[in-house]
Amino acid sequence: MIILALQEVKKSFGTHEVLKNVSFTLQEADRMGLVGVNGCGKSTLMKIIAGEETADGGSVNIQKGLRIGYLAQQGELSGKETVQEVLEKVFDPVVRMEEEMRALELEMVEHGGDPETLRRLGGRYDALTRAFERQNGYGWRSQVTGVLKGLKLWEMREMETGRLSGGERTRLCLGRMLLSEPDLLLLDEPTNHLDLKSITWLEEYLNSYRGAVLVISHDRYFLDHVCNRMAELILGTVETYTGNYTQYTEKRAEVYETRMKAWELQQKEIARQEAVIAMYKRFNREKSIRLARSREKRLEKIERLEKPQEEGTVSFRFDTRRRTGEDVLQTEGLEKSFGERKLFGNVRMHIRAGERIALIGDNGTGKTTLLRCLTGEEKPDHGSIRWGTGVDIGYYDQHQAGLHPQKTVLDEVWDRFPRMEQYEVRGALGMFLFTGDDVFALIDTLSGGEKGRVALTELMLRKDNVLLLDEPTNHLDMDSREVLEDALADYPGTILAVSHDRYFINRFAEKVFVLEEDGIREYLGNYDSYLAKVSRDAEPDGETAGMTRTAIDKEKKRSREEQQRLKAAQEKLKKAEEAISKAEKEAEEMEKELADPETWADPEAAQEKTKAYNRLKEEIEQLYATWETLSEAQDSGL
Repeated sequence: MIILALQEVKKSFGTHEVLKNVSFTLQEADRMGLVGVNGCGKSTLMKIIAGEETADGGSVNIQKGLRIGYLAQQGELSGKETVQEVLEKVFDPVVRMEEEMRALELEMVEHGGDPETLRRLGGRYDALTRAFERQNGYGWRSQVTGVLKGLKLWEMREMETGRLSGGERTRLCLGRMLLSEPDLLLLDEPTNHLDLKSITWLEEYLNSYRGAVLVISHDRYFLDHVCNRMAELILGTVETYTGNYTQYTEKRAEVYETRMKAWELQQKEIARQEAVIAMYKRFNREKSIRLARSREKRLEKIERLEKPQEEGTVSFRFDTRRRTGEDVLQTEGLEKSFGERKLFGNVRMHIRAGERIALIGDNGTGKTTLLRCLTGEEKPDHGSIRWGTGVDIGYYDQHQAGLHPQKTVLDEVWDRFPRMEQYEVRGALGMFLFTGDDVFALIDTLSGGEKGRVALTELMLRKDNVLLLDEPTNHLDMDSREVLEDALADYPGTILAVSHDRYFINRFAEKVFVLEEDGIREYLGNYDSYLAKVSRDAEPDGETAGMTRTAIDKEKKRSREEQQRLKAAQEKLKKAEEAISKAEKEAEEMEKELADPETWADPEAAQEKTKAYNRLKEEIEQLYATWETLSEAQDSGL
């Protein structure tokens, strides 16, 4: 059943037309993801659906009686209620229902001797009991507990809401909205301010949710695990696709290619018809002029396809000026506290050249602080940090605190690279979609995504061989995130990145570091590999359960040595195959010479060639024997 239908919705701000012709429907069981580049109007569209904004044209039809939950629609918190009281207040009608049921029970005991009164009270009691059960009267308290724990609010459940941070208030409002169970949830970036465990909990909650969901999110992993439909807002219109985010990207690419091919074929046919018309006109005869006019009329009636367009996307790559040594970074016993609050301790890391590591952990464990300790912006309370030789550190700050708010985009970058020519700086900025007068905008006026692109421009131009990235995908739209991932895939240096973006971690990471209060736990592989190992209660690096840190390090060293021996054997096998190929070609040439009668005109020379040929055949046999030995060794894993 359709619960929401938009038809040709339009919205402009001044001369800027944000929504041009938006039409789509939402079914009662849909979980639709709404995506598009930053600034395309996703939040505006959601506000129109929620009634927060009015459309300039078109219609928004909502099923009668539909209850809509919109995060920004939640009322202000009083500041005096505790976190738990705010969530429990959602169930005030159920509490009042239960109080009435208890009162009826007492009344029925008092009037047990009056059949008429008992029948009347019993009827009311039965109706209340059924309604009480329908509204989860026996389980709502466990629901509240689940939300408190799932959204990491359990420890602050007795805290007054006036003492909460902005992120904590947002999580509380999200929890309150989920508990109210509206028919349609409108979620604008619901994973903001959530750590990975809370995001996973939210995914599970929404997957079991009975209502419909329309969600704006840059978290592609979240969209993959929650959504069964996708809607892309592009150039003011919406295109919908069946499936999750990954399926949508595949189908979008297919649709774009099909449309482009159809447009190109039509353009080719139009050009051919115009050429024929021009030829008829050149003949300048009565018959040819009639034929030209006839073709012109047919051409005018053709419904011309619009050339498929895509929003502008970032395009860049990272490079390095020089190589580092094998050991890039080693830390021992790092510890950091702020007052009585300990963030982390006993942090021991050994990062080698070319490693690509994702640093994850619960909110508040100090991931950003750890990066700042590594860059020297913060000083650890205890422990040592030792960088390797030839290391050039590039640091991406998620808050872009290093940008100067009163400089223009051009001056911000040019002042950091004064030896570059202006056209070179503008060219670099153009790769990040800063074109024309965009480069003269003040940093202070930019959006979060635009500031991120300025910071990435500077990072690209530095050509550092070690990248420390703090939430690099924050504020970037989907396409920009994918281009960043492609750029990092080709990067020859070392990467340590803090991220909550599980899709991003899967794309770039070969190892996952989990920061905890008492140190770091290491897992080989990307996020999905880490998740699989955790679900099996695996220890770091797989088969190390019950082993000491020293034993784990020895096991890692032995594993690396085995990999090096395997690589060396593969090189030997490859060289043996190349030697066999070369010798076989030489033998083939010698066979041709020995088969030529002219070779035997000089018997002594022919005899020497025969001996050389026999020696070569023996050498080929030895090469085959060597190849067979190496091949068997590789098959048996050395």
